[in-house]
Amino acid sequence: MKEDTDLDQNYLLVMEHIDKQFPGVVALKDVHFNLKSGEIHALLGENGAGKSTLIKVLTGVEHMDGGSVTLEGQSISIRTPLEAQKHGISTVYQEVNLCPDLTVAENIFVGREPRKLGMIDWKTINRKSKELLKRFDLDIDVTARLDHYSVAVQQMIAIARAVDIQAKVLILDEPTSGLDVLARDELMDILHAYIEDDEHSVLFSTHITADLERAADFITYITDGRLYYTGPKDEFEESFRLIKGGPDELAQLPADVVLGSHTYATGFDALVRSDRLDAVASVVSGLVVESASIDDIIRLTNAHDSNRDLSGR
Repeated sequence: MKEDTDLDQNYLLVMEHIDKQFPGVVALKDVHFNLKSGEIHALLGENGAGKSTLIKVLTGVEHMDGGSVTLEGQSISIRTPLEAQKHGISTVYQEVNLCPDLTVAENIFVGREPRKLGMIDWKTINRKSKELLKRFDLDIDVTARLDHYSVAVQQMIAIARAVDIQAKVLILDEPTSGLDVLARDELMDILHAYIEDDEHSVLFSTHITADLERAADFITYITDGRLYYTGPKDEFEESFRLIKGGPDELAQLPADVVLGSHTYATGFDALVRSDRLDAVASVVSGLVVESASIDDIIRLTNAHDSNRDLSGR
């Protein structure tokens, strides 16, 4: 496992040794990661890996059983979503948490309505909402009820609201789910613009690895509630290799070297760490060695016959 432990870095957010259990389930075990200012950081893992639980701990929806959270060098305790917002942490969940019976503009400015002569300034609210949504390439009637629009449009409205709040840490849970390719590209452009001042950061969870190519430079990969890797995306891919061979050759490989494998009628795919290739070559020659994609890494570390011992840290 790769850990980014250079404490001289300017970290905006640090989560260390996070533990969380539910009855009969260890949801998170000793998970940690660092988020720098001006960074888009992807939280990666299969459904049920612990991504959403980690986000809920950070935003006060769930309380951690152990660990610590530091924001801008100060230790903080987040017990409710409102406390998270007061600390400058804003979240958009996969399930849109807006009010369907309010207008689009009301949803964007709820709780922070501009006033004029003591009255809510609806003209300003509608104008600013229209201007904000144009940045997301959404030309819609902001005076219409939210439930007039599709779930994908509602998702973009929720993200637009979070961006407009100017949170220090913007957390997006599966933000591209339900969006088409063009909408995903628009969103990635907006997120890059959001962090340009080096005062804001974005943490987004996803199982769509194509999003990583456009957005994230750093990733944290969680599987079965445990940290597998945290650090630069490029180093993640370079840390592993994909080995292919014949049906009888997999059994010859050292069990402690193979992190995960998939067998089929004519052979196998196996994942190994790049620094253990010599151990493979010393036992079996003639195997095909290829670069491992992020999809390969996730697929094989979650395979039924994967080596779940993460002690290769």
